[in-house]
Amino acid sequence: MSDATGAVLEAVRALAPVLRERAAEAEAARKVPEASIEDLAGTGFFQLLQPRAYGGFAADPAVFYTAVKEIAKACGSTGWVASVVGVHPWHVALYEAKAQEEVWGADPAARICSSYAPTGKVTPVDGGFVLDGRWHFSSGCDHTDWALLGGLVTDADGRPVDMRTFLVPRAEYRIDDVWDTVGLRGSGSNDIVCEGVFVPEHRALSFGPVTALDTPGQQVNPEPLYRLPYASVFTTTISTPIVSIAEGAHEAYAAATRERFRVSYGQQVAQDPFAQVRIARAASDIDAAWLQLTRNIGELYELAGRGEPLPMALRARTRRDQVLATERAVAAVDLLMENAGGSAMRTGPNPVQRAWRDVHTGRGHAANDPERALALYGQAVLGLDIQDTML
Repeated sequence: MSDATGAVLEAVRALAPVLRERAAEAEAARKVPEASIEDLAGTGFFQLLQPRAYGGFAADPAVFYTAVKEIAKACGSTGWVASVVGVHPWHVALYEAKAQEEVWGADPAARICSSYAPTGKVTPVDGGFVLDGRWHFSSGCDHTDWALLGGLVTDADGRPVDMRTFLVPRAEYRIDDVWDTVGLRGSGSNDIVCEGVFVPEHRALSFGPVTALDTPGQQVNPEPLYRLPYASVFTTTISTPIVSIAEGAHEAYAAATRERFRVSYGQQVAQDPFAQVRIARAASDIDAAWLQLTRNIGELYELAGRGEPLPMALRARTRRDQVLATERAVAAVDLLMENAGGSAMRTGPNPVQRAWRDVHTGRGHAANDPERALALYGQAVLGLDIQDTML
């Protein structure tokens, strides 16, 4: 960790209590308060994964994920948005230099949201593509200047021939305010709508080169950060806030339990050995999840730094541990919530209940499909040929 990125991490830690105080405000507004986004921007957080050529840090991803952890422990919705929006500079850094210049040339502080599921229509035209349709679940889109939108490119017979991610400026799409959920309420994961939006070829990056770790942006951004696999980076980006929300819930549960008195048993809950066991089990699962996430990303980054190949076995293990990290985090919060008492079920700013709702909502993300990811790992161990863009 450099002195500069260490300073960002310390600034994020100092900001965490303020974000915790604003958690209820984020839920009520169904989006992260603008003040929180600006405060995070002031720490340098959104530049952690941005190329050095545009004022970023191109940081060790461990610093980024640790910063996300501090944010999500304080407020799950803010941590989710920070993680998702904060990772997009990494993706934009893989595009052609011309696209990067359009995003950051005039404004190095420009932020990017995304909706990768190919739900809209893509029409190839001379010089690029035209986008029409609706893209869902774009977390933090109200606070960004560009959007990364996934889309299938088809041939003349309508058969898919390519999967691309299209980079679209804010002026060319609209946001529909449709996000109203039980968990991650403050993430503002609204819909993005495009109507006849032209995207030039240089702003339409195919998944093939991304998966093969051979993109145009790697020619202009030589830092090892940009030689990591998309699937490893992005799925860890989803699991990290969920694990961190669970850690925040554990801290809140322990603090409340020290003061709770259970009338039916006539004792302090802190004296209940079964509550003590739940605390231990939940803590161990959260620790295991975090240690595996950081171990895998750390090993990938170390290999990339040495210019060595990234073995499929490691990429498969990263996906294995990522989905199980989410599973462990959800189970840990369930374990605590079951013993949090009836008052935890009341509406209001109960941090354990909020975490419980948040982790279950985050679990629904497509990156957290355990059977699919675990099957990929099993195939790798058995020596089978794996053809999957999410490795």
